[in-house]
Amino acid sequence: MDQYQYQQYATEIALTLDLLPWETIHEMVQVLHQARLEGRQIFVMGNGGSASTATHMACDLSKNTAAAGTPRFRIMALTDNMALFSALANDLAYEDVFAEQLANFLQPGDVVVAISTSGNSPNVLKAVELARTSGAFTIGWTGYNGGKLARLVDMSIVVPNDCVEQIEDIHMMLEHMATKALRRLAQRDSAARAFVSPVLTSGLPEAVAPRPSRNGHSPAVVRPALADLPVEPGDSARQP
Repeated sequence: MDQYQYQQYATEIALTLDLLPWETIHEMVQVLHQARLEGRQIFVMGNGGSASTATHMACDLSKNTAAAGTPRFRIMALTDNMALFSALANDLAYEDVFAEQLANFLQPGDVVVAISTSGNSPNVLKAVELARTSGAFTIGWTGYNGGKLARLVDMSIVVPNDCVEQIEDIHMMLEHMATKALRRLAQRDSAARAFVSPVLTSGLPEAVAPRPSRNGHSPAVVRPALADLPVEPGDSARQP
């Protein structure tokens, strides 16, 4: 068997990565971080391989982004409760399995992440339609030309590729990129709070002393320099 095909697969992945909408990916991370700080719920969904990505994302954001003093993610993969999932599919219709779960929990201002390689999965589209009418912020991860999902969501990330395996690969990479970025944001906020000296703040007049926000996220008076932030294993040394 010609080993060239494996190298070609990797080359196609690399070429696709160069074409990703990096500014939109950064904006998505900011949306997710703000949702965490405000105590919003995040819901993730998908079918098949995309269901596995949804579960993986819920796991990673729940566990791998925790930092002292920073709110934790309130995230749920709508793929994980198989008793409820199968009951909805059997008693109603497969296209209802995500929308009906959202109807139980969704609040205005929550975030819904919909993953579909084609962008045309009926159960995903129905859930996104419900999310939009309920006042949630919707994010779509798709491939090919984006399908219907790309035109329906508030924020669309389309992987410009027509190989389903490679689209799923890059969706998983997006999940891991987001997890690492969100962990660093949490560490930054945690380190900033650690630099607030009780001596500096205790003598401030009440009008200017920092107060916890309504969601318990305390604003920092002093932010550390970038070089003072914690370095993760494997990170290269920061440049000034």
